[in-house]
Amino acid sequence: MTAIKHALQRDIFTPNDERLLSIVNVCKAGKKKKNCFLCATVTTERPVQVKVVKVKKSDKGDFYKRQIAWALRDLAVVDAKDAIKENPEFDLHFEKIYKWVASSTAEKNAFISCIWKLNQRYLRKKIDFVNVSSQLLEESVPSGENQSVAGGDEEAVDEYQELNAREEQDIEIMMEGCEYAISNAEAFAEKLSRELQVLDGANIQSIMASEKQVNILMKLLDEALKEVDQIELKLSSYEEMLQSVKEQMDQISESNHLIHLSNTNNLKLLSEIEFLVNHMDLAKGHIKALQEGDLASSRGIEACTNAADAILQCMNVALRPGHDMLLAVKQQQQRFSDLREHFARRLASHLNNVFVQQFTQALLQLCNRSYFLLVPGHDQSSTLAQHSVELTLPNHHPFHRDLLRYAKLMEWLKSTDYGKYEGLTKNYMDYLSRLYEREIRDFFEVAKIKMTGTTKESKKFGLHGSSGKLTGSTSSLNKLSVQSSGNRRSQSSSLLDMGNMSASDLDVADRTKFDKIFEQVLSELEPLCLAEQDFISKFFKLQQHQSMPGTMTEAEDLDGGAFSRQHNSGTPLPVSSEKDMIRQMMIKIFRCIEPELNNLIALGDKIDSFNSLYMLVKMSHHVWTAQNVDPASFLSTTLGNVLVTVKRNFDKCISNQIRQMEEVKISKKSKVGILPFVAEFEEFAGLAESIFKNAERRGDLDKAYTKLIRGVFVNVEKVANESQKTPRDVVMMENFHHIFATLSRLKISCLEAEKKEAKQKYTDHLQSYVIYSLGQPLEKLNHFFEGVEARVAQGIREEEVSYQLAFNKQELRKVIKEYPGKEVKKGLDNLYKKVDKHLCEEENLLQVVWHSMQDEFIRQYKHFEGLIARCYPGSGVTMEFTIQDILDYCSSIAQSH
Repeated sequence: MTAIKHALQRDIFTPNDERLLSIVNVCKAGKKKKNCFLCATVTTERPVQVKVVKVKKSDKGDFYKRQIAWALRDLAVVDAKDAIKENPEFDLHFEKIYKWVASSTAEKNAFISCIWKLNQRYLRKKIDFVNVSSQLLEESVPSGENQSVAGGDEEAVDEYQELNAREEQDIEIMMEGCEYAISNAEAFAEKLSRELQVLDGANIQSIMASEKQVNILMKLLDEALKEVDQIELKLSSYEEMLQSVKEQMDQISESNHLIHLSNTNNLKLLSEIEFLVNHMDLAKGHIKALQEGDLASSRGIEACTNAADAILQCMNVALRPGHDMLLAVKQQQQRFSDLREHFARRLASHLNNVFVQQFTQALLQLCNRSYFLLVPGHDQSSTLAQHSVELTLPNHHPFHRDLLRYAKLMEWLKSTDYGKYEGLTKNYMDYLSRLYEREIRDFFEVAKIKMTGTTKESKKFGLHGSSGKLTGSTSSLNKLSVQSSGNRRSQSSSLLDMGNMSASDLDVADRTKFDKIFEQVLSELEPLCLAEQDFISKFFKLQQHQSMPGTMTEAEDLDGGAFSRQHNSGTPLPVSSEKDMIRQMMIKIFRCIEPELNNLIALGDKIDSFNSLYMLVKMSHHVWTAQNVDPASFLSTTLGNVLVTVKRNFDKCISNQIRQMEEVKISKKSKVGILPFVAEFEEFAGLAESIFKNAERRGDLDKAYTKLIRGVFVNVEKVANESQKTPRDVVMMENFHHIFATLSRLKISCLEAEKKEAKQKYTDHLQSYVIYSLGQPLEKLNHFFEGVEARVAQGIREEEVSYQLAFNKQELRKVIKEYPGKEVKKGLDNLYKKVDKHLCEEENLLQVVWHSMQDEFIRQYKHFEGLIARCYPGSGVTMEFTIQDILDYCSSIAQSH
């Protein structure tokens, strides 16, 4: 390294008047190893400039070249990476950060030490040295000493020390006083030595002259020492005096501390006593209320409620550490526990008595209503006789109002003795379930009797007992047979014959009556359930409006199973279980509602299957209303279950109608006319549109419409194909005209496509029937011109047809003579009679068909005239009747009939 240093000094720095002080062999960190040298240099000329120079070998490797130089004043930070461990890496922060890796740690340390010394000597701005060992850094560079700037470098930078301005000025003045100072340095040095000796002698004389003053100063110092000794003696006496005072003050301070400690302890003891007295002392009035308070009067209930809250607060007070070990506290807690248990037993017994009293009173009121009188028969069965019939349910609001006075006490009982609270809950459910069962069964019996109407109808349906079962024989569905148009509806069964009652027994008034009764039943049940659920929530303090899932299924009974398992622990239920408990209590109390509703629905469906439409609409509306209030409530769940049954009955009604369409049989001796199921579809659609107006379940009706109309279309075509007396086109035309008229009148949006299809079928079959029927009055003429058209189709020119032997002019005249005007009118008259026999009076299509036939006849007439003009030109052959004659014939025939 020394040889490299001398080479660099000689070749690079000496030509630039620079001196090399330190050198380090480095390469860039993280890159391919390309060695170079970092050199610390100073200029030999003033002012001195300090630089860090990067030197690199040439590509050929035979000489060094200067690559880049940085001024030391631009260096901000020197980061040695690690001050403890040896690490060859270091960073120099100029305008950007340069990361280097030295060939050895010693070279790195020597270079950093040199940089630090140069910074201390030449720069005012100090460089930050980070992660550098303190051994490398010296506090300062001693002035006036010759030090080596680089460790181990003998070329002393400190041999040359720059003079300040005052020193330079003094040297210049001294040298100006001696002209030979420059030419004869030895003479100048001797002169300076002589002057120095003169100055030393003057200094000694001055010291000797001041001896007297020194002696005076010493005397003064001795006197001052004596004064100091006297002051120390006085201070010692003062200290002895203060020592006794200090002892007395210490005794007073200790006494005050003991007094303060005693007062603090007394205050803490008083605070603890006041805490226990204030929080664990129960007033005599509260104790008396708990032991003897009147639970029947409002004032007594209020006093007992306040006393119960007070004892609960006393028992739940948060005692401080150590309180539970006090005998008085233990005795007070035991006293509170005894009072609580005594009052809980008294409260539970009183509430049980209230439940029994209310149950007995409600039963008496129920008997006084006298819904039914049971008369025993010889066969040990019973028949029903109606007395005072009002379709209303008893109001339990007075009972709820009386019990709600105990709501706060129930909440207290729930938090203090959950076992007794649970027992009261089960007793309430037992009493109420029996009471509601009787009330609801009697209520539904009234509804069933009102639905069936007269006693005769009751006997017909065979209503027995209070269970509402429908007994009696059920007749099988009669197959529809098509009779004459006059007595068809009276001689055949209709689509409304869904049980053992015929369509003639049912009318709009009966259905409206059923709808009102069913709506009244639901309207009475809904407030009853909601009022009871609200009461249960308030009285038993349960969270009924928390939208959290329950943990028990509806199939689990409250008498056992999950209910008992969850409550035997004696701890309050979480919110989700409390919500589930409301639902389970409602199921237990109103367990008869769903079976009774299903029986009522079965009765309505047996009376008239179309009642399922009314029930579907009403039940859907009430389910929707209940779900808006609480989707998980008992009422919403129960009505939703019943709605499923109603929907099944509705679907069964639609299926039965379609099945009966398929079973229709037509009479071979009478004309068909409008098919029964087509007329009944009109009746069904009209009824359904009036019922389902603005209903929530409109989608179910639209689906039923689609099924029914497809069944109607298929079976109309089936009957038309099987018809022997009435032409197929007439059956199709009349029935699809009736269907189109019905759909046009009702404007059912989901059947727009079917309406268009019905119109198209009606038009097509009308045209087909007209064309088929018109071939008969001019049969020979029609056959003749068909032959003419066939010859033309075979390639014979139209003007050459007259030369055909079978189609010459003579044959044409012969055929035309067979159809004079009189014969044409006779043929049209026969055609009119035949059409009249085919068509039914109900649809009134005779004039429409006749007008279409007139148009078609005129069209054929024009067609025949055109063929005569083209195939027999100049022959003078014409028809023996004109278009005006045809119009007159048709009009005369229509008026005559």
